Amino acid sequence: MNKTKRNFWQTRIGFLTILTLCFWAKYMYAAYFDFKLGLSDPYQHFIVWLTPLGTCIIILSLGLYFSKPLVSYIAMLVLDTINTILLFANVIYYRQFSDFLTSKTIQNTGKVSQGLGKSTVALLHPSDIFLWLDLIIIIILLIIKVIKIDPRKYGFKRPFAVSSFGVFMLTLNMFLAETSRPRLLRNTFDRSYVVKYLGLDTYSVYDLLKSAQSNQVKKNANAEDINQVLDFTKKHYAKANPKYFGKAKGKNVIVLHLESFQQFLIGLKVNGQEVTPFLNSLYHNKDTVSFSNFYHQVGLGRTSDAENMLETGTYGISDGSLFSSLGSENTFQGAPQILRQTGYTSAVFHGNTGTFWNRNEVYKNLGYNYFFDANYFSQKKNDKIGYGLKDKLLFSESIKYLEQIQQPFYVKYLTVTNHIPFQLDQEDKDDNFTTTNTSNTTINNYFETAHYLDQSVKEFFDYLKKSGLDKNTMVILYGDHYGVGSSDDELSALAPVLGKDFSKWTSYDTTELQKVPFMIHMNGIKGTIDKKLSGEIDVLPTLLHLLGISNKNYIQFGQDLFSKQYRQVIVFRNGTIVTPKYIIIGGKGTKGTIYNHQTGEKITKFNKKQKAEIAKLVEYGRTSLHYSDLLNNHNLLRFYTPAGFIPTNPNEFDYKINYQKMLQLRKELGNKSTSLYSQHKGTTTELYTTDASEIDKDEINNIPENIQSATSEKNKNNQNSSPGKDNLDK
Repeated sequence: MNKTKRNFWQTRIGFLTILTLCFWAKYMYAAYFDFKLGLSDPYQHFIVWLTPLGTCIIILSLGLYFSKPLVSYIAMLVLDTINTILLFANVIYYRQFSDFLTSKTIQNTGKVSQGLGKSTVALLHPSDIFLWLDLIIIIILLIIKVIKIDPRKYGFKRPFAVSSFGVFMLTLNMFLAETSRPRLLRNTFDRSYVVKYLGLDTYSVYDLLKSAQSNQVKKNANAEDINQVLDFTKKHYAKANPKYFGKAKGKNVIVLHLESFQQFLIGLKVNGQEVTPFLNSLYHNKDTVSFSNFYHQVGLGRTSDAENMLETGTYGISDGSLFSSLGSENTFQGAPQILRQTGYTSAVFHGNTGTFWNRNEVYKNLGYNYFFDANYFSQKKNDKIGYGLKDKLLFSESIKYLEQIQQPFYVKYLTVTNHIPFQLDQEDKDDNFTTTNTSNTTINNYFETAHYLDQSVKEFFDYLKKSGLDKNTMVILYGDHYGVGSSDDELSALAPVLGKDFSKWTSYDTTELQKVPFMIHMNGIKGTIDKKLSGEIDVLPTLLHLLGISNKNYIQFGQDLFSKQYRQVIVFRNGTIVTPKYIIIGGKGTKGTIYNHQTGEKITKFNKKQKAEIAKLVEYGRTSLHYSDLLNNHNLLRFYTPAGFIPTNPNEFDYKINYQKMLQLRKELGNKSTSLYSQHKGTTTELYTTDASEIDKDEINNIPENIQSATSEKNKNNQNSSPGKDNLDK
C-alpha cells in the first residue's frame, strides 16, 4: 500500500505543535511584561521557559483522542481558547491586584460583576491583542485551507504518546522547580512562586485542589480548634488606656470609608492647589486624632477586606474575598452586633448594588439593622459613574433616611467615585482646580476624583454641624486601600508628583505607598497627629474602647491604638511586615528582601541580634495570618460565644423595607423616639446644601416610589399583621 509522505505541519500533531508554540510565545510575553515573577538567575529563567509546555501539551492532546478529524481540530482550538482566556483573565487581574486569580475569586465573580465594566476596560492595553492574534490567524488559515485538516485516524497510541510526552515535560518542570525551591507546594505563602516555578495552568489546578481540601477541612472542624486562636489573641491583648476608655461612650458613630484614598493626598498640592483642602483642615483639627503612619492591610478582597477588618478585627482570607466566599454562611462577632447589645442602631449607606461583594447577605450576618443600597437612591443614569451613585448625591440623598435612625447609631458610608478608573463627568469637575498633566491618564484622573471626594465630605460635615449631630457624634474617616501605584506606568508618572525619582524606586517605596489616612474626629478629644505605626486591623479594638466596651473576650487580631501596650507590628495580607526598624517584604525573613525602615536602605548583612528579631517578627506575622485564616475558613466562631454577647439572627433583617421599619419604630416609641427627625420635630433635609449639578430638591426630600411601596415577604403573606418590635432594635 502506498503511503503519501505528509508535511509534518499539516498533521494533527503538527497542528498541536503550532498551537503549543503560539501559546508558549504569548505566555512568555505575559510572564516578562505583565507578571512580576522576580526572576533572579538564569536557572529561574530556564524553568519559566518550561512552565507552559507540559500542561499545554497535556491539555491540547485531549483533542487528539477524538476520532473524527474535524472534531479533533475544533476540540484543540476550543481547549487553546479556554487556556488563552485563563491567561488573559490573569493578566487583567494582575494589573489591578498584583496577584493571580484563585478558584474562590472566579466562583464569586457574580457577586462583584456589576460595576466592574469600566474598571476592566481601563486595565486593557493595546498590546493585549497579541494574546489573541495567533488564534485569529490560525482560524483564518484553516478557513482558507492553508492549514489543512489531516483526515487520518489516529487511534489511541499516538494521542497517548503525545499526552505522555506532556506528562514527562511537566514532571521535568516539577523536578527542576523542586531543586530551585524545595517544598514549594507544601509551603505556599506566595502564589507568584507557584506560577513562577510551575506555570499558570499548574497553579490553577493546584489552587482548585487546595480549595476543595480547605472546604473538606472546614466540614471536619471542631470546637477544639477555637482554643488555639483564643490563646493567641488573649496573649496579644492590649489593655485599654484609662485616659481614652469610654471617651465616646453613648455617642453616635459615623464611619466614612474614603474609597482608594492614600495618605500622600493629605497636604499634597498640584499646580499650587491643595488636592483635598477640607480633609487637610480636618486632619489638623483640634478635635481630630490623625494617624500619619496608618497602613491598609487588604488582600484580594480589597474594599471588602477593609470592611471585614474594621467590623470584625480579623484579616481577609488569602485566596479571595471573605465576604464573597464565606460571608453568607460564616458566624461573625462584628461591630454592629456588639454595639447592638448596648442600644445602638446600625446602618450602611452605599450607592452600588446590594449584591456587590455579597454585602446584602454579609451585613445581615454582621447584625446591621439597615442597609441602604442603590435601590434607595436616584436611578438616573447620569447620577451614577463607575461603581455607583456619585458621592455628593449619596450623602445628600441619604439624609432623609439618616434622620429616621434611632440614636445612638453606628453608621457607615461607602463612597465610590474615587475608584479606578477615576472618571468624572465634566459637570462634576471643579473649574478652579487643575489636575496634573502627567503621561498617565489614571494618575491625572485620580487627583480630580480625590478632590471631588473632598468636596463631598465637606458638604456632609456642614450638614452635621447645621443639624447638631456633630455635638454627639464621633466620625471615623479612613482610606480603604491604595488607589494608584500598582504598575510601573503609574509609578513613573506619580513619583515626580511626590518629589521622588522613579529610577531609584524600590519595594520600600511601594510599601510606604500603602499608607492611608485614619482620623478620629469628635468634640472633646484632644487633637494630635499620632506618628506610631498602625493598621486597619487595629480599628475595632480602638473603637470599642473609646465607646467604653471591653473587647477582651472577643477574638480580634488588632490592638487598641491608644493602649500603652500597643505593639507597632503591621502585618500585610501578603506577609509583608512593617515595624519601626524593619520592612520585611513578603514576610520571607533574611532570605528575602528587608529594608531599614528609618533610612530606606536595603539590609544585606545581618548580625545575630537582627536575625533573631526578624525571625520572631516573621513567626508572629505568619501565626497571625494562620490563626485568622483558621478562624474564618473553618467558621470557628460558631463554636464560641463570649459572655454577654447575643449572636446575630440574620432572619430578623429585611433590607427591602428599611424605611417602613424606621417609621414604624418611631411611631411605636412616640415621645421616646431619639431619631434626629423626632428631635427636630420634622425633617432636616433642607439643612443639606450641595453644589452637585445633578441634584434636585425632590431627590433630597422625597422617598422614591419603589421604596414607599416595598413590602416584605412576611407582610405579603400576612397583610393585616403589624410588624412586631424587635427587642434589639433600640
